[in-house]
Amino acid sequence: MGMLLAFIARLITGTQGHWRGCPPKAEQRIYFANHQSHLDWVLIWAALPHDLRATTRPIAARDYWTKTPFKKWLTSEVFNAVYVARQRTADEDPLEPLVEALKAGDSLVIFPEGTRSAKGEPMPFKSGLFHLAEQFPQLPLVPAWIDNVQRVMPKGEVVPVPILCTVTFGAPITLRPGEDKRSFLERAREAVLAERPRVA
Repeated sequence: MGMLLAFIARLITGTQGHWRGCPPKAEQRIYFANHQSHLDWVLIWAALPHDLRATTRPIAARDYWTKTPFKKWLTSEVFNAVYVARQRTADEDPLEPLVEALKAGDSLVIFPEGTRSAKGEPMPFKSGLFHLAEQFPQLPLVPAWIDNVQRVMPKGEVVPVPILCTVTFGAPITLRPGEDKRSFLERAREAVLAERPRVA
């Protein structure tokens, strides 16, 4: 089923992965990208080499992606998603499922904006990426820019429109010694923006 979905994603979007800042490599990583559509994760997954897909897991909002049996099956059985709670209790750590996945050796794909944006540029990043970088300083954090996906499946739409899309992976970053949260998150956001295709 996963291979079929990757084929369909490529068929609809012509998904092309450009490894501009680093090569695809069988190592544990955290990929972080701009977020404009429910197709974002599928495009990144389709752009990864086949051998990296089994160990690379997306983050999925539990309240949305477990709402129907099909959504739950798709995210749990096909994509092996890590579920996170958007509404949580005061004593619940939203990063705990991500930390457990990273400790197990999995790679993650996260969207630090926290929600989809209809704007051309990413919204300010939330703090989760910073806290993961603090707890796992040895892991490469790979920025990625997903281009054109908002035209394939805009927010609120359910039927995709065939349009060429690309995923460009940049050079990994890490948390610098003494770097504060605000500076790191701004630098991470700029790293994603740096992979946006240049307009001639």
